[in-house]
Amino acid sequence: MATTRRADMFTADGKPSDDDPRENGPTLGDERATLVEHLRCARLTLEMKCSGLDAEAMARRSVEPSTMSLLGLVRHLAEVERATFRVLMAGQDVPRLYSTETDRDGDFDGAVPDPQVVAEAWDTWRAEVDFAERFVAEAPSLGITADDPSNLHGSGGGLMSLREVLVGMIWEYGRHMGHVDLLRERIDGRIGQ
Repeated sequence: MATTRRADMFTADGKPSDDDPRENGPTLGDERATLVEHLRCARLTLEMKCSGLDAEAMARRSVEPSTMSLLGLVRHLAEVERATFRVLMAGQDVPRLYSTETDRDGDFDGAVPDPQVVAEAWDTWRAEVDFAERFVAEAPSLGITADDPSNLHGSGGGLMSLREVLVGMIWEYGRHMGHVDLLRERIDGRIGQ
């Protein structure tokens, strides 16, 4: 993932700041550039909304009985990136990161207020994003497919194209950014643009 200067997305008037790295990206690009840019912005939003928080804040749960936290979402999205790009699309036989047969919610259950756990989660997420970005950049076309017979990725139980995978990942991040907004507001009252 390219290193980008981080802006403060929490502005007084709710309007984008001039140095927001999500603004002024490629426009009028082809299909691949458009999908990649939207996913890049979604990933940046996760990082920006979690910036400046300590381990306790990152691990703070939403409301009982939910185990959702910002840290849990970082871990969850690392797990989704891995399952989607390494396992489904690249066909790698790698273990899950946090969840197991006996703890399906290990990504959230293991999100504890420990600085090392937070650092490891971000390192893991970044490594999975880096792999995904390389995979997409090197793919010969968005039409390459992988088999999803158990419908774990929304294929309906069959082949999925890289195009569908990218749209699904944008949807996955978009779905969770609403959670991230609410969690961050609960932590310190800050709301994003």
